[in-house]
Amino acid sequence: MEEKELLLLIEKDIEKGFSILVKQYSKPVYWHIRKILLNHDDSDDVTQNVFIKIFQNLKSFKGDSSLKTWIYRIATNESINFLNSAAKKKNVNSEELVAQLSSNLEDDNYFTGDDIQLKLQLAVAKLPEKQRIVFNMKYFDDMKYEEISEILETSVGALKASYHHATKKIEEYLLKNVEK
Repeated sequence: MEEKELLLLIEKDIEKGFSILVKQYSKPVYWHIRKILLNHDDSDDVTQNVFIKIFQNLKSFKGDSSLKTWIYRIATNESINFLNSAAKKKNVNSEELVAQLSSNLEDDNYFTGDDIQLKLQLAVAKLPEKQRIVFNMKYFDDMKYEEISEILETSVGALKASYHHATKKIEEYLLKNVEK
């Protein structure tokens, strides 16, 4: 369903509109969160929290950005907050926590990638938070810089620089860690 139609339906019948919104966005939002948290159970929990937050705030959505951008901003912020909170509980910083989580990817029943995909995920996990999120949104989600800019509330130029640095670091990691 087109975004404008969905927003009109939400205005008329919030329950029906929200139900369609969930069907339309739950999978991409889950995978966006999963790429940040690297863990199925946590991603599932945060996804549920994101949709609760969306439902609670849907009436206050003003349309200053697209609905998708607004949803992804909530999902990104909730994911970062979750990571920071989990890291604080374990007495580490969020990047150390991501490193710990990435070391569990091979044993994750929900990770179905081959060896090179695993190496790519490990390389991405080693990136600083902003570069990791920008890389995931650009490379895996195929989002435009303008859209990412709205979600992360930063300039397109800064995003391009982050993506460039991320790809260089990933390339270096893969060259060192992938058998010829």
